[in-house]
Amino acid sequence: MRSKPVIGVPADRRVLDPHPFHMVGEKYLQALIDGADALPLIIPALADGIDADAVLAQCDGLFLTGSPSNIEPRHYGGEASRPDTLHDPQRDALTLPLAQQALAAGVPLLAVCRGFQELNVVLGGSLHQHIAEVPGYHNHKENPADPLEVQYGPAHPVNLIEGGMLAELNAAPRATVNSLHGQGIKRLADGVTVEAIADDGLVEAFSVDSAKAFALAVQWHPEWQMKNNPFSTSIFNAFGNACHEYAISKKRQVSCE
Repeated sequence: MRSKPVIGVPADRRVLDPHPFHMVGEKYLQALIDGADALPLIIPALADGIDADAVLAQCDGLFLTGSPSNIEPRHYGGEASRPDTLHDPQRDALTLPLAQQALAAGVPLLAVCRGFQELNVVLGGSLHQHIAEVPGYHNHKENPADPLEVQYGPAHPVNLIEGGMLAELNAAPRATVNSLHGQGIKRLADGVTVEAIADDGLVEAFSVDSAKAFALAVQWHPEWQMKNNPFSTSIFNAFGNACHEYAISKKRQVSCE
């Protein structure tokens, strides 16, 4: 029986009056346990008190989750957000440099939704803050009044790029995915390969060309009821296998020192 890789999961910081909490949605943790066969390690959004190198040394992978909050636009040169926009500057302060260091160190990385946007920003890209208002794109955001099964239900197809990582993980050149994001890629970062494109032309997934290990970002939520979706399962399986291989390589390096 193989040992389980440890996958770091940066937390959101939320205030539940009157106290701040550091939180990760259970659906993300469960998908890592079931799909990646891993042990999730929640990383609190306390960047000033955390040594990123020390954290990554304990991890065999890094998973950037989705969140109701949006990245502060100053990180990508965007215009000031509208007054009602939810931000999480503590998460930004932790996750953006942590993702950069993970890539540099060769730590496997999977990013979904907000995490997808974070990785694009880390690599020098920018975001549309309101996709539905950009000519040519449809509304990619869910209706929060709908039941969760509807919010996370099939929303639109994506075309998987031939020869790409996702195309190899799926049995068909297209997949139908959920859609729960009001923001999306405006300028795609340099040094990445597009893996999936929505039916309206919006980039929905990319991999990082220079990454030393698995580095994939998807705009949708494959963690939702992952075990019921073979494509989602294959994504988490591939990530888990990469984390397992990385854990083995670390042990080999230690044994040779």
